[in-house]
Amino acid sequence: MAVFQSLSDRLQDTFAQLKGKGRLTEDDINAAMRQIRMALLEADVNYRVVKRFVADCKEKCLTSEVMDSLTPAQNVVKIVLDELTELLGSTESKMTLAQNRTPNVIMLVGLQGSGKTTAAAKLAYLLKGQGRNPLLAACDVHRPAAADQLATLGDEIGVPVYRGDGRDAVRIARESIQNAVDRLCDIVIVDTAGRLQIDEEMMAEAVDIKNAVKPDQILMVVDAMGGQDIVNVVTTFAERVDFDGVIMSKLDGDARGGGALSVREVTGKPIKFVSMGEKPDSLEVFHPDRMAKRILGMGDVIGIIEQAQKIADQESIEAAERMLRSGFTMDDLLAQMQQIRKMGGLGKLLAMIPGAERALAQQGGNVDEEQMVRIEAMIRSMTKEERLKPKIINGQRRKRIAAGSGHTVQEVNQLIKQWSDMNKMMGKMRGIADGGSKKGMRQMQSMMRNMAGNQRGGRRGW
Repeated sequence: MAVFQSLSDRLQDTFAQLKGKGRLTEDDINAAMRQIRMALLEADVNYRVVKRFVADCKEKCLTSEVMDSLTPAQNVVKIVLDELTELLGSTESKMTLAQNRTPNVIMLVGLQGSGKTTAAAKLAYLLKGQGRNPLLAACDVHRPAAADQLATLGDEIGVPVYRGDGRDAVRIARESIQNAVDRLCDIVIVDTAGRLQIDEEMMAEAVDIKNAVKPDQILMVVDAMGGQDIVNVVTTFAERVDFDGVIMSKLDGDARGGGALSVREVTGKPIKFVSMGEKPDSLEVFHPDRMAKRILGMGDVIGIIEQAQKIADQESIEAAERMLRSGFTMDDLLAQMQQIRKMGGLGKLLAMIPGAERALAQQGGNVDEEQMVRIEAMIRSMTKEERLKPKIINGQRRKRIAAGSGHTVQEVNQLIKQWSDMNKMMGKMRGIADGGSKKGMRQMQSMMRNMAGNQRGGRRGW
């Protein structure tokens, strides 16, 4: 994860220095805690948060159980992981809506430029995907074209937007409730105005809207790029509008991440959602334990599974079963790339794999998302027969494919080699599946069907 990459590297280097020691001394612990303190401060974590965090870690690391254990370094990592999880919120903080009220109302607040309007649309998209029928209320009457931006985003995701007279924010908010009833919408997301800095006018308007619509949840959108400066902003909002939780936006950026690590500790308000990109589906429920593991380079395997479950369907299951039976075609490769794109792209997946993101950075490599676009162009330049039987693609066919896709013959050759390598791997999987009178195949089929079944029949929630 880009926003925590520097912090993650520093912490992993610190732990690496401890791994070679059979037994830790107090000096070893003190040296590690100094490095952790510096890493957090350089990440722009609030200094009071750093002081408490390091003190708690040090106290637990100096116990005899850690000092005398056979794997002291692993115990230190476990302690830091537990403390980091606690710092981020311990457990997932679910958004609670009233069961006896229709429509429910969610109000978003925050500074201008924090990504509030975009977050409103992303939240609406998330709710719509969970079977809700949201309506967006354009209550930012101060920023030019704010209502137009919300209307455009609403059109993209198929969610209605109420704009009212475009002048009185409180009136628009109040009228949006009746408009939602008329449209049979069961939830209203109120996008309020932001300012470049905290001012009394903004706060007064936010309080007036809150009193007018009595929201079930008030969420503050915070820019992760803001560092520990956002703590003062969040504290002021907490005092005036008493919001329920935070949406952390732009967590895919290259900021140091200190604000995200400081918010809950300083204000007591949990992070409920994080935004990991620009697309409507990039808003995710925040899991403190998973985020802590990713910061420490442990990855998020559960996150990968959940992303896979989101896109699992009968067609993909049948395709996987067919590949195991008869081989891997270019159409299969194209389908797999489309699935990766649905899961957020290679960059997002690498961030969830333990150690993968750091290993790539150490090699000076970057994730080339455009490579999938180039491969797709070459595959679509093939005939139906060539996609099904890539082995027939000779030199003349490769020249035609290269010309048709706007790429070189060398790039087509690389694609054919990639397909060949993947087909060999699939052959090994078939060999495993064929063992024991097809028992392996049946087990793999059952596993894939169960995964899709769990997704379709899974619980709805936050």
